[in-house]
Amino acid sequence: MSLREHVLSLFRSAVGTVRPAPMLKRALKLQGGGCPQLLVNGRAFPLKRDLYLVGFGKAVLGMAAAAEEILGDHLVRGIINVPLGVQESLQRAGMQEMLLKPHSRIQVIEGAKNNLPDPEALRGASAIRELAEGLAVDDLLLVLISGGGSALLPAPIPPILLEEKEKLTKMLASRGAAIQELNTVRKVLSLLKGGGLAHLAYPAQVVSLILSDVIGDPLDIIASGPTAASSHSVQDCLQILAKYNLLRSLPSSVEAVLSSSPTKPAAAGDFSHVYNVIIGSNTLALAEAKHQAEGLGYATLILSAAVCGDVGRVAVLYCQLICLLCLRLAGLGEGPRGSEVRGNLLQLAAELDIPGLNMAEFLQALQGLEPQKPVCILAGGETTVQLQGTGKGGRNQELALRVGLGLHRARGVEASGLGRCDVIFLSGGTDGQDGPTEAAGAFCSPQLVAEALREGLDAETFLSNNDSYAFFSHFQRGRHLLVTGLTGTNVMDIQLILIRATDRS
Repeated sequence: MSLREHVLSLFRSAVGTVRPAPMLKRALKLQGGGCPQLLVNGRAFPLKRDLYLVGFGKAVLGMAAAAEEILGDHLVRGIINVPLGVQESLQRAGMQEMLLKPHSRIQVIEGAKNNLPDPEALRGASAIRELAEGLAVDDLLLVLISGGGSALLPAPIPPILLEEKEKLTKMLASRGAAIQELNTVRKVLSLLKGGGLAHLAYPAQVVSLILSDVIGDPLDIIASGPTAASSHSVQDCLQILAKYNLLRSLPSSVEAVLSSSPTKPAAAGDFSHVYNVIIGSNTLALAEAKHQAEGLGYATLILSAAVCGDVGRVAVLYCQLICLLCLRLAGLGEGPRGSEVRGNLLQLAAELDIPGLNMAEFLQALQGLEPQKPVCILAGGETTVQLQGTGKGGRNQELALRVGLGLHRARGVEASGLGRCDVIFLSGGTDGQDGPTEAAGAFCSPQLVAEALREGLDAETFLSNNDSYAFFSHFQRGRHLLVTGLTGTNVMDIQLILIRATDRS
């Protein structure tokens, strides 16, 4: 198999392990008999009375379909909020396993067009709120949560209107607020976020199955933490609003809610009736890819499941890492050039400050790999792109093109080692979508930019216009684009590097 075939296979195996059905079936089981109980990661929850289901997020439809199959007649009723058009998209893609069966007990409400709260999402959130408020002490509420859940569960605290909250969120985003900051503000202004749904469901038992699309898997940030104790207070919210100079332009309704909000976050003890469990994450996807890569004969390391930061700086990190791997395979890793690249990597890692990444330890592990064995490096997370142009693309396609450009430049450096290795780099979104295109991401090699130049394509010009999709589309049959179709899941992005010596078969 070629490197391209290998890298595609590894990406698909990573995504496959976090698809809704496999995740649910690993985590959730129903034990029948005289005393039926729900088993969640081995923990038992007796079904004393009625079992209900609610959910919200981009991957929740497939999760709900799998859950209903497991729960059978024990499920009394369910309500899920999912993105507008997702049922039609899955139907068109032939993904029947992610659709509810006819006569399902689960009501589906579609909303949040363009991932923004709207009246339909509000209608669904209101229905979920009413269901939760009507639960009794012996009921059990199963909550399904995935990325995109925040926009699909809008319930502003009165007298705040949905339009007012949405306008404030847009203003924060336009001024550069990070997702953690946006969700901190959303939680304080919401009836359901920041543990609100769990409070409304009390005294019923609440079990939340969560698919994480946030770096570090923080329970109170994923979908703004509707069933998790918030680690933020109204003071945190005020500090964020002050940071972006918005305190003086708040609607009176928002001011009223902020002035009457509790000064301290709820205590963890208030959530004794809740069991939250992460059933799918970037870490899980990378672990599966690692297992498969080792089966293909690669010496494999995971760099990080939390790669973040400016796409340009992350691209430089990957280029330097690829150069070091090639020098190592060429037997030049311990020379002056190798020492220089290692120093560059340590400096870049310190600047990017990627959570949990100890570059010195990673480089040490790299040295311990079998010298002539092909190498696979895996990573995941979510980079950011500063938009400067009007082109089409996404963070994964732009990352791949920037890595390709960096490798092209590195080939001109004496003793780079790149000429002695076959290299492929892939970056793809696990949801199958990367920006407003049909691509999930893209591939590159050290030869990509030279090939483009022969066809009259200047990579730097495309990058300056954020037009990576147009660049990759110029090649015959879009062979450098990663097109997977909708996957029905989302655990951020995955990057893969495969390298082998050219004299190997």
